[in-house]
Amino acid sequence: MRWALVKVCLAVTTMVVVAFAVPLGLVVKEMARDRAFAGAERQAAAVAPALSITTDRDQLERVVAAAGSDAQVAVHIPAADGKTAAGIGRTRAAAADIAAVRRMGRASTTEVPGGFTLLQPVAIGSGAIAVVEVYVPEAEVTHGVGTAWAVLAGVGAALVVGSVAVADRLGVRMVRPAQRLAEGAHELGEGKLGVRVPEEGPPELRRAAVAFNSMADQVVHLLANERELAADLSHRLRTPLTVLRLNTASLGDGPAAEQTRAAVAQLEREVDTIIRTAREAKPQTAAAGPGAGCDAAEVVRERMRFWSALAEDEGRTWRVAGVERPVRIPVARADLAAALDALLGNVFRHTPQGTAFAVDVHHGEDAVIVLVSDAGPGIPDPQAAMARGRGSGTDGSTGLGLDIVRRLAESTGGDLRIGPSVLGGTEVRVWIQRDGRRPARRGHRGAVRRRGRLAVK
Repeated sequence: MRWALVKVCLAVTTMVVVAFAVPLGLVVKEMARDRAFAGAERQAAAVAPALSITTDRDQLERVVAAAGSDAQVAVHIPAADGKTAAGIGRTRAAAADIAAVRRMGRASTTEVPGGFTLLQPVAIGSGAIAVVEVYVPEAEVTHGVGTAWAVLAGVGAALVVGSVAVADRLGVRMVRPAQRLAEGAHELGEGKLGVRVPEEGPPELRRAAVAFNSMADQVVHLLANERELAADLSHRLRTPLTVLRLNTASLGDGPAAEQTRAAVAQLEREVDTIIRTAREAKPQTAAAGPGAGCDAAEVVRERMRFWSALAEDEGRTWRVAGVERPVRIPVARADLAAALDALLGNVFRHTPQGTAFAVDVHHGEDAVIVLVSDAGPGIPDPQAAMARGRGSGTDGSTGLGLDIVRRLAESTGGDLRIGPSVLGGTEVRVWIQRDGRRPARRGHRGAVRRRGRLAVK
């Protein structure tokens, strides 16, 4: 495409240059000829007045010398009044041409060796016709023509080269974005989902690049959603698995009880494998779209009704606070329920039976805090737990539970923190921004202290 554009531009420019340069060159040549013969006519006109007055040779020689030189100007006086024909200066024209000018009575131009001659008839006092001959060398006729043609040729060549250069740059501007678009499509087809195409070039290619990038983002988003869906669904299976595992502990001894416990353990391992496989790509979860959201208080009440039955079976005391009034947050109901199940499931899995726990909801004008506390042994290394929550999957844990909660909080501009609780165990604090501001920097204690001023209702 690039070379085709260059060839077209080269052909068009060459035709335009030829169409204008050739006629202009001929005009320059004709102008030089006219200039040379105009000078010859002026020389002949300078001699004509003297011929009309006198035919004296001496006087005419002085006039000829003043008009030019006897090498270029010659005067042919016919025989009249008993006088013989006379000639002044060097004669180059043929006698027949001179006789023809006398007979016709008008100026004529003839070609002679080395140039041209202008023959100008002049009537003298006796009524006869004298002829003034002015020699015009070939060099004067073509003076400046070669230079003018060279300049025209140079300008034409410069125009052709310039047009080719411009066409090449335009071709590059058009072809390079197209090549990048083709390369990006090829790389995307090979599975490189991070490839994007610069939005540059002509408007059509820019729109194509925008469409390609949007398509690539959509593909990545769809794949991430699929992985997240597989991971979240698998993790939600752990909630009933936790109940099954705890219930199998009360079955006592016996082959059937052991088989049931083994089956539950195997099922839990398989679910963990699915979670780890789905989480390998670590996809990012986007914030809830405009208009999305739920009542956090209602979701907390609903999930606590589910977990309270299991808590009574294990002899756990529990408490929930701050759910008397509606608390709207920009989070999907299913996502908040999954996050609560993940945190409460961790309490039941990692603390002994009979351990108390509590869920508190604090809300202000711009943020909502959900606290899940327990009276268990606590977490010796909260930083390691947070790292595991980002997908390391150490100590037999998939790490997805804390990761689900963290991504939920960060999708609104909040964060997740782990610390000691007032019950003596672990407290997981989930900070959710109500206005969806950009995420705060994790690890900034000053920000934590400022957030501590949130008014509790």
